[in-house]
Amino acid sequence: MRALVTGISGFVGGHLAEHLLGQGWEVWGCSLHRGVGREWRAVGVQFVSADLTDANAARDALLAAQPDVVFHLAAQAAVAPSHQHPWQTLQANINMQTHELEAVRHHLPDCVVLVVGSGEEYGLASPQDMPLREDAPLRPVSPYAVSKVTQDFLGLQYHLAYGVRAVRVRPFNHIGPRQGLGFVAADFAKQLAEAEAGLRAPAIKVGNLSAERDFTDVRDVVRAYALLASQGRWGEVYNVASGRAVTVGRLLDMLLNECRCRVEVVQDQERMRPSDTPIFVGDYSRLHGATGWQPEIPLERTVADLMAYWRAQVQGEGNE
Repeated sequence: MRALVTGISGFVGGHLAEHLLGQGWEVWGCSLHRGVGREWRAVGVQFVSADLTDANAARDALLAAQPDVVFHLAAQAAVAPSHQHPWQTLQANINMQTHELEAVRHHLPDCVVLVVGSGEEYGLASPQDMPLREDAPLRPVSPYAVSKVTQDFLGLQYHLAYGVRAVRVRPFNHIGPRQGLGFVAADFAKQLAEAEAGLRAPAIKVGNLSAERDFTDVRDVVRAYALLASQGRWGEVYNVASGRAVTVGRLLDMLLNECRCRVEVVQDQERMRPSDTPIFVGDYSRLHGATGWQPEIPLERTVADLMAYWRAQVQGEGNE
């Protein structure tokens, strides 16, 4: 099987490429960043640089790779920036998704497309709705979430109208090594690693710690994506989630337990979201029924690996 992974230079894209290579796939990677190409070629990935907001570039990347499956991960992937730059988020995510689907529709109609939405699509849900199933109402509360609803429904529309073999996923919070800043676990881990190294005062700035979220290891998430590429039903949507809620405070406690120094916790109003639901957890039973998937990596290991990654990053920056 041959895969084209768009956004291969991102957090999830890199983990997915590694998983696919380990499963014997031929992997092509696509990114706007030319500099990552040499790194990926060194491990056997064919690389193409393309700006997927350009329809011709998206088409050319697809024709170069000739994939059996497109894993479309390229996106503006964070909630907070979307509140500051709503149109940029909507334009980028919708453009790229449309161009990928159009290229597949016209040039590789037998190709499967994994359309990556988000648990954020469910938005303003009440505790009584938990865990959220795929038929729950969509009430997005950020421009990012609206862009993901649109990507999701573009996948459905292209399947219903043109027969494109689109499989849709709604991943909930996923964390792990190599996650960048702008996400709660990575932001915490970097601050703690800097405190350990003496690069900042032994204090960590936090937002809402009472919110309960569904955290899944990124390595479990990409395993789900690979399974759905071959076993998912075209046109269907699947939650990718752990099925359990953990408070942000509990996640922080786990990170603090990994930290090698004592750190003060400081509330920071700038880190509070404009809209925040008290609990958010997904039901992954449809995914399990289709593929047998279930989470395998315990949160304790995820947290330890995340801290180890940021500790190495901070030490590397200190040695430059």
